[in-house]
Amino acid sequence: MSMKTVQTSFIRAIIAIVVGLLLIKYREETVTWITIIIGVLFFISGLISCIVYLVNRNAKPKAVVDVEGRPISIDKPTFPVVGIGSLVLGVALAAFPTIVVYWMVYIFGAILILGAVGQYVTLASVVKLSKLSLYFWLMPSFVFVVGLIALFKPSWIASAPLLFLGWAMVFYGVVECVNAFKIMNIHRQVARIEAQQQAEAEAVEAEAVEVGAQDNAETSCSTDEPLVNNTPEEQDNPNLGAGI
Repeated sequence: MSMKTVQTSFIRAIIAIVVGLLLIKYREETVTWITIIIGVLFFISGLISCIVYLVNRNAKPKAVVDVEGRPISIDKPTFPVVGIGSLVLGVALAAFPTIVVYWMVYIFGAILILGAVGQYVTLASVVKLSKLSLYFWLMPSFVFVVGLIALFKPSWIASAPLLFLGWAMVFYGVVECVNAFKIMNIHRQVARIEAQQQAEAEAVEAEAVEVGAQDNAETSCSTDEPLVNNTPEEQDNPNLGAGI
């Protein structure tokens, strides 16, 4: 997961919180402009997610290590299911606000389910870099359950469905922010480890070059020394060279 994806998570979280607050404040009013604003916000969120996916997909992959310095496999960027859903929902809400408003509970239930699935996928990709506590898995589970209730048992929240879903959207946005901060910290740890490993590799390489240069210098000195070549006869006969 790249830093661009983390930044997209922050944008998606802010938009989810804003949408949730709009649902809470104007839950009793089925006015057109609120639906259009929510549609535009979802469209922007989905568009950014899709653009970041295309950029990361075409980017050149590089070696990655986890927080303990062990190399891990590199996966392709995850297909932006939530981004596509937000894009389609944004167009529908902005283009047909009077029709879609009657299906708001089901639509936001589906969005919460897609959002929870997206968080599961994000956490699964981060687990390769560092261990995560149970808390990070429970939070999207709560969002997922709320989405299921809105889709299949809306009577359970019939008294104030938009109020309930509004708070669920705010909660989803907060969880998205928490996950983004956690992922950002993990990326910083990984970056520090990669920099340390690179520095160590450069030091080893420099030491190897220095040792090689010393060996070459010693070899050169040994070849420059004069060679004394005495034949076996000269060594065995001490009278040779004495004129006898």
